[in-house]
Amino acid sequence: MQQYSVGLVGYGLGGATFHAPVIAAVPGLRLARIASRSARPETLDAYPGVQLDDTPQAMLDDPAIELVVVCTPNASHYALAKAALLAGKHVVVDKPFVLSSAEGEELVALARQRGVQLSVFQNRRWDGDFLTLRHVIESGQLGAVHTYRAHFDRYAPQVKARWKEAAQPGAGVLWDLGSHLIDQALVLFGMPRSVTAHLSMQRDGAQVEDAFELQLDFGATKAMLHAGALVRAPGPRYQVHGTNGSFVKHGIDPQEAALKLGARPGDAGWGIDAPADWGTVFAADGSCSTVETIPGAYEAFYRGMYHAIAEGVQLPVQPEDAVQVVRVIELALRSHHERRTIDFTGGEHGAG
Repeated sequence: MQQYSVGLVGYGLGGATFHAPVIAAVPGLRLARIASRSARPETLDAYPGVQLDDTPQAMLDDPAIELVVVCTPNASHYALAKAALLAGKHVVVDKPFVLSSAEGEELVALARQRGVQLSVFQNRRWDGDFLTLRHVIESGQLGAVHTYRAHFDRYAPQVKARWKEAAQPGAGVLWDLGSHLIDQALVLFGMPRSVTAHLSMQRDGAQVEDAFELQLDFGATKAMLHAGALVRAPGPRYQVHGTNGSFVKHGIDPQEAALKLGARPGDAGWGIDAPADWGTVFAADGSCSTVETIPGAYEAFYRGMYHAIAEGVQLPVQPEDAVQVVRVIELALRSHHERRTIDFTGGEHGAG
C-alpha cells in the first residue's frame, strides 16, 4: 500500500482530539509533522517519530509531506490552506472551511489549477445517528419528508477563555456547530431557497452568539436547525416527519467522547451507540419500530482522502459543498442582522 506522509497544522482540541488519532488509525497515512506552539513533547509518546515544529513552514518546505491538514482558528484557514496549495500539497481544512464563500471559491480554483486534492473535514457526516437518519430517509420509510428538526444542544453555562468564544472573526456557535448542522441538511436536501436566522448570546459574559435557530426553506421541506449552550435537558437530536411516518432519535454519537478518553478507530466498540439511544420509526399505520444505530466512522473521511489521493476517486467531502455551507452561514448572519428571511437568489422577505 502506498504510504502518504501527513503534516498537521494546529494541535488544540480539534487537532489533538479529532485529527491526529484518526489519521494515525488509517492505513496508508502516516502522521509525520505537527506544527503547533502548544504541542508538548509528550505528544511524541502517542505518535513516535513525529516531528514537532513551531510553524508550518517546515512541512510546507518538506517534499516528503504530501497532505497538509489545517486545524487552526477559523480566521487563519484561508491563508494556511492557500500556502499549502501553493506548495503543491493536498489539503484538508477543518470545518467551516473559510470565512467567506469568495475565499472558498478561490481555494477550490487554486486546487484545481495545481492538480491537488482539497477537502473539508465535515466529520459529522459519519456520526452514527446521521448515517442512520440518512438511511431511514433514503429507504423511503418516511415517504416525502416535509419537516426536519436537528438539534446540537449542550449545557455549558460558563464561557471559556478560548478563541471560539472570543469576539473575533469566525468565532461563535454558528460557525462551529452550525457548520455541522447545515452541512447535514444540505447533504439530505440540497441547497435551500431561503434562510431565516435568529442568533443570541444567552450566557453571562458571552462575547459572541452561543445559540441559534435557523429555518432553511427547501420548498416542500422545511428544516429547523438549533444549537444552544444552556440546554440542561436536551430533547430529541433529530425529529423528521414525512408523509408515511416519523423518525425520532435521542442521544449523541459516542465518537467524540471516546476520542477524548484516548480511544481510536478500530478499538472494540468503536462508534457503537447505546441501545437506549436507538431511534424509532413511527409508521403511518400506528406501529413503531426501533432502528439500531449504524456505527459511527470518522475514520471514513480520512480513508476516503487516502483513496482520493492514491486513486483519484471522488473526495469524501467536495470542497464545493463546503463553500455552500459558508454561503448559508453568510446569509444566516445577514438574515439575523436585517431581521429578514433572505432568498439565495438575492430576494428578501418581511421581518422575521
